[in-house]
Amino acid sequence: MPKLKTCKAIKKRFRITATGKVKHRCAGTSHLAIRKSKKRRRHLRGTTVLDSSEADGIKKALGKYSY
Repeated sequence: MPKLKTCKAIKKRFRITATGKVKHRCAGTSHLAIRKSKKRRRHLRGTTVLDSSEADGIKKALGKYSY
């Protein structure tokens, strides 16, 4: 069987916590922020935990980086 390759795009965007949850940056924070309200920008700061139903596919794509 060939080895499972890591998806490098997913490796750059997601991190696995010590308890196995998947963290990611909120969408809509990189540019065009002036048109968003201050409250919306404030809530988009930092990282959030991904839903568990989507986390399984992310862990599979991360390969050896998902431990």
